[in-house]
Amino acid sequence: MKNFERQLLIGRWIRNCHDEEGNPFVEQADFYLDGSFEFCFMTMSKDGMIKEQVIELGDWGLVGDMHFTITKNEVIDEKLYAADLSNEDNYHVYRVVNLNADSFEYQHIVSKESFILKRVIDNIGHC
Repeated sequence: MKNFERQLLIGRWIRNCHDEEGNPFVEQADFYLDGSFEFCFMTMSKDGMIKEQVIELGDWGLVGDMHFTITKNEVIDEKLYAADLSNEDNYHVYRVVNLNADSFEYQHIVSKESFILKRVIDNIGHC
C-alpha cells in the first residue's frame, strides 16, 4: 500500500472527456483543507453550451491509498438541497493510483472505473 499525502489533493482539479453520446463532459473538483469538497459536473452540447450541470457538496478524505467522498448536498437550479444520506450512491471509495502536484489518478473500488484529474493553476506565470 502506498501512502499518499493528503495535502497534495487540496486545490482545484479538472477532467475533460466525452459522455456515452459523444458530448463534451467536464468535471471540476475543489478539495478544501477542512475536508469539504465541491464537484461540478457539466455535460456540454457539441456547440459548447451547457446541457446539464450537477453540483455536489460534501466531505472527502484520504487514508493511505484510499480516497473517499460523501455527498451531503446538491445544487439544482441554483437551489441547495440536502442529499439523501441513506442512498448508497452518495458514498464512494477509490484506490489512488497516482497523486502528484499535477495529476490525480484514481479507480472506483467497486465499478473499477478509472479517472484522471489535472490540477488547475490559477496563477499562471506567477512564481
